[in-house]
Amino acid sequence: MKILVFIPMYNCEKQIPRVISQFDGETQKLFAEILVVDNISKDNSLLAAEEALKKLSNIKTTLIQNEENVSLGGSHKTAFNYAIDNGYDYVIVLHGDDQGSIKDIVPYIKDETAFKYDAFLGARFMRGSKTPGYDKIRIIGNYAVNAFISVFLRKSVKDMGSGLNMFKTEILKNQFYLPFRNDLTFNVYLLFYLIYYKTNFKFFPLTWREDDQISNAKVFKQGMHIIKMTFQYIFNAKKLLQTNEANNNLNYKIIYSSYKN
Repeated sequence: MKILVFIPMYNCEKQIPRVISQFDGETQKLFAEILVVDNISKDNSLLAAEEALKKLSNIKTTLIQNEENVSLGGSHKTAFNYAIDNGYDYVIVLHGDDQGSIKDIVPYIKDETAFKYDAFLGARFMRGSKTPGYDKIRIIGNYAVNAFISVFLRKSVKDMGSGLNMFKTEILKNQFYLPFRNDLTFNVYLLFYLIYYKTNFKFFPLTWREDDQISNAKVFKQGMHIIKMTFQYIFNAKKLLQTNEANNNLNYKIIYSSYKN
């Protein structure tokens, strides 16, 4: 399988070298390319990412920067389009803030479990998951929101959007994701889409750390917004999934590529 690993990055100068260093020699051989998408970082993330990518020798690496800040969702759209345009079979999302590890999905790649699903979604809040350093209030809040949504949707939801997920490119080809908002609710829209269209997906447990990372999500505010979206989904799912409130300027420039013609 031809797999693209997409790493969204914003102000991750300290963390991005650690994320890229997760790809040791053997791990690199499992994937075809690592694509780092910078969202107009204000620190030295670009330089740190380029230097780290140059140390990888067994995989194609590419670093691009969005033309403007299109938030996390916009970076996803850029990477999904890139996977479609370049003929990848799957795209893996691994956040650039070093909370998660590519190692958590590697066993499922090796035994081919991940290839059985259209979407293979990492979950921080299920049996087998570990969350060292996580605030207890955030953990309780996430479990509560997931339980609430599971009841109303009649579907077991283990995470509304973690930073390690894998998608089959075939299901992305109609670009259903383009109307979705670009903010942190992008993953929620993705999940609602998968549920509504009865897509074959499965959750798998993660180890998710919180050391020097800074979360952009405010627990209570984010939870209330997700609950509001859930009711919107219940009453008119199609309208929610066609929200069309996004800035889809997905232009970018290539900062670095190891590929040589």
